[in-house]
Amino acid sequence: MHYAILAYHEEGVVQSWTEEEDKALMVDLLEVNDRLVAQKKLGPAARLGPTQGAVTLRGKGAGMVTDGPFAETKEQLLGFYVVDFPTIEDAIAAARDLRRANPTAVYEIRPILLYVPGAPLG
Repeated sequence: MHYAILAYHEEGVVQSWTEEEDKALMVDLLEVNDRLVAQKKLGPAARLGPTQGAVTLRGKGAGMVTDGPFAETKEQLLGFYVVDFPTIEDAIAAARDLRRANPTAVYEIRPILLYVPGAPLG
C-alpha cells in the first residue's frame, strides 16, 4: 500500500533558519531518505516552495484562481513523501524517523488510493 507522509511546519519558523541550520536539518532528513530508498520503500518526495508563491484553483467550470493556499492552521504543507509499506504502522514508523530528524514538524500519514508515478522530472 502506498502512503503519503505530508510534512507540515510553521513556514515563518522554517524561513527563519540560517543556511547552516537548514543544511544540518537536511543532512538528517536525507539520512532517513537514503535508508528508505535503499529499502525500496520511498517514492517521490518534494520540498515545496513558499506559500506566497502558491495559488488555489477552485469552483465550477474552469474555476477561479486565488492567491495562496488559505490554510486555517498555523502550520503549512511544506513537503511530502510517498512511501510503500504493507501497513500504516510501518508508514507511521517512517514518519517517526523523519520526526526524529525534524522534531518541530508535524507529519500526516494518509493512504494513497491512486498512485501514478509519471515521468521523472528534470
